[in-house]
Amino acid sequence: MSENNDQKFVYDFTEGNRDLKDLLGGKGANLAEMTNLGLPVPPGFTITTEACKVYLESGSEPVALRDEVSAHLDALEKKMGKKLGQADDPLLVSVRSGAKFSMPGMMDTVLNIGLSDESVAGLARQADNERFAWDSYRRLIQMFGKTVLGVDGELFEDALDEVKTAKKVASDTDLDAADLKKVVKQFKKIVKAGTGRDFPQDPREQMDLAIEAVFNSWNTDRAKLYRRQERIPGDLGTAVNVCSMVFGNLGPDSGTGVAFTRDPASGHQGVYGDYLQNAQGEDVVAGIRNTVPLADLESIDKTSYDQLMHIMETLETHYKDLCDIEFTIERGQLWMLQTRVGKRTAGAAFRIATQLVDQGLIDEAEALQRVNGAQLAQLMFPKFDEDAKAEQIGRGIAASPGAAVGKAVFDSYTAVKWSRSGEKVILIRRETNPDDLDGMIAAEGILTSRGGKTSHAAVVARGMGKTCVCGAEELEVDTKRRRMTTADGQVVEEGDVVSVDGSTGKVYLGEVPVVPSPVVEYFEGRMHAGADDADELVAAVHRIMAYADRVRRLRVRANADNAEDANRARRFGAQGIGLCRTEHMFLGERRQYVERLILADTDAERDQALDALLPLQQTDFVELFEAMDGLPVTVRLLDPPLHEFLPDITELSVRVALAESRKEPHENDLRLLQAVHRLHEQNPMLGLRGVRLGLVIPGLFTMQVRAIAEAAAQRIDAKGDPRVEIMIPLVGTVQELEIVREEAEQVIAEVQARTGVELKLALGTMIELPRAAVTAGQIAEAAEFFSFGTNDLTQTVWGFSRDDVEASFFTAYLEKGIFGVSPFETIDKDGVGALVRSAVQAGRATRPDIKLGVCGEHGGDPESVHFFHEVGLDYVSCSPFRIPVARLEAGRAAAESKGSDSR
Repeated sequence: MSENNDQKFVYDFTEGNRDLKDLLGGKGANLAEMTNLGLPVPPGFTITTEACKVYLESGSEPVALRDEVSAHLDALEKKMGKKLGQADDPLLVSVRSGAKFSMPGMMDTVLNIGLSDESVAGLARQADNERFAWDSYRRLIQMFGKTVLGVDGELFEDALDEVKTAKKVASDTDLDAADLKKVVKQFKKIVKAGTGRDFPQDPREQMDLAIEAVFNSWNTDRAKLYRRQERIPGDLGTAVNVCSMVFGNLGPDSGTGVAFTRDPASGHQGVYGDYLQNAQGEDVVAGIRNTVPLADLESIDKTSYDQLMHIMETLETHYKDLCDIEFTIERGQLWMLQTRVGKRTAGAAFRIATQLVDQGLIDEAEALQRVNGAQLAQLMFPKFDEDAKAEQIGRGIAASPGAAVGKAVFDSYTAVKWSRSGEKVILIRRETNPDDLDGMIAAEGILTSRGGKTSHAAVVARGMGKTCVCGAEELEVDTKRRRMTTADGQVVEEGDVVSVDGSTGKVYLGEVPVVPSPVVEYFEGRMHAGADDADELVAAVHRIMAYADRVRRLRVRANADNAEDANRARRFGAQGIGLCRTEHMFLGERRQYVERLILADTDAERDQALDALLPLQQTDFVELFEAMDGLPVTVRLLDPPLHEFLPDITELSVRVALAESRKEPHENDLRLLQAVHRLHEQNPMLGLRGVRLGLVIPGLFTMQVRAIAEAAAQRIDAKGDPRVEIMIPLVGTVQELEIVREEAEQVIAEVQARTGVELKLALGTMIELPRAAVTAGQIAEAAEFFSFGTNDLTQTVWGFSRDDVEASFFTAYLEKGIFGVSPFETIDKDGVGALVRSAVQAGRATRPDIKLGVCGEHGGDPESVHFFHEVGLDYVSCSPFRIPVARLEAGRAAAESKGSDSR
């Protein structure tokens, strides 16, 4: 982006507010909001995301930025009564990232900027605490060396460990000032060896380099990976917050912590969070020292505790949501360093949304926007069977719920490698850091021996919906020897199966069986809202789903091929069947009839094969129509290539060769082999299939239409209410549809005349070829409905073979940012979506009452459902298990569009 000379790149905390997240990032906007609320926020200023964008695009900071930073730094120094890094009483600042969307631990932070060989002595005098000053200096060199200068962080850790080992202490808090001076000296040597230059002593140089480092951290591999995982746009950039330092490492009357206004794991109200005396904030989120529960702060420093409780109530009421708060206490003075709407588990999201409605803070429409389909899908996953015999080997903090089973691995590289080989793994670490992100994504669950609910592992896992147990102290994790030892000496080696329960914090050896989720049991009608925790969750889900169903415009149907699937779909709230794939009715023992049809040499043989299939098809349809009585059922006529019903060519060739060598009868296999060769196509998905089969094989589609019509007549005779729609697949031109429609209408008329039952069967088509989408206006002349087959439409628009490309190059496309997400997972709005939109408009222009739906996999994808609402479809259809997700997202889409209209 080009630089505007009048553009303002720096805002004081007093100038912003929470509505400026695009410009100031989430952290900067919320620091400004807390400042406006009169809360104790250390003074500072924010460099905007626009400055970051200019820097990333041009490779240098905006020309005006340095002068603006200087002006704001001068104002900050006057406000604080001290100058950055001055020798006698130094002002120190932190430089912290802050994007619009929370990206915990993914970008860089540097604390204690302004310390140098000269000013460290002044800080010691000012604080009357030499140990504190040298501890702060070693932290600066360590963080600056790693994040700004690119020195291997483990070199600093190893050097610190050597000093602790020499003194025979376990914690860095046991080191005195003399020890820390040695650490600083060694750290400076590490910087010189790693960079070829001395650690910078000029405080302004430190700050400027740190600001650049934060800008650059937007495009680190881990940040890009996290954005892909969370679907955060890559062009937003990060703001930079320069904040005057307050110190939690000044002694026992100081400390740092993270607090939640409600439990982010369960949603329950109470006092939740972690506190660490004599520490800086990074110590808490890194999980390197085990914290105490926030409630303990009341006995440690009741004044600060009471003030914090009041502030937490103020923030939750102001933001009308769960707030995640970072704070520091400096010698009894409480300071607020950050607040944001907190990440939470799926269950907590539903509970909190309904709690806030009951408290009058939000209405039902807002509650619906506070949850999403991905969270609902998580709640439908199975959980461990509490009655099963299982060997518990440890217990930690239940940081992110779920039931995860897999082989123990002790580093991210192995987690990714084994996962790509099809293994389910549990990533086990002492504590995670941002470099572990790829392993966390690959793993079924995460287990750490350190840290609490606010550690890196916990926060990131909750954001991803990944099962996580933290702070399992009784488990000794040895990453170098790749094993974990329990309290009673039992050793878990890499590759051993473990089970992790993120709802209870329990860790088991071996595989623990799972049972259905209570939410699934609710949808199936086997559970009702009550008093216990599971029932409380079900009650919250029930309330939000009921509201979503009241407001949604899109109807939700199921993709179901038999009565069993149809019955389950109906229990899950399906309002009909959007796709019955009749080819699934031809599998198993019925393959022989299809083989006879393919091998038929005469009309009589072909008719005989079709006559044998007719009653079987009719029985299937009777059962399906009965299960969905009173609701629409869209039956797709035979779609796949015929070769799919024949034996594998290699297997068949071997059978023929063996029979010939043994001089055994093999006439039928030989005919089959000849048929397989005859039907072979280089690209069968673009060959003889769909409507082309119905046009080339006389009687095939008419047999299916007859079976459908006879079944509908039978149900009507039985006082049923079948509402049948017949869908012709893979139509590319209206002439194909007209021919098949004419034949179908003749068959339906014959069945009506013979049975005396009036049949109202709708005839329509599947829009799954680009040409069909482009000529939708013509096709609508012969179609009473369209159903968009977005799986095939995506393949044909992109020129992708789904069966091949996902395994061959999609990973590379995702990593390079060509895709934000697979176009088979979420609809490609710009390409495939544009065809859907234009086909909707053209179809309705020709036939205003045309019914429009979608039956591809996208019908159950949350983001895609919003798109289908926007373009005006009447329904989406998806697998039975995804129906609740589609119902919820259809409600959210309606509420969202209503809110947009009102604005």
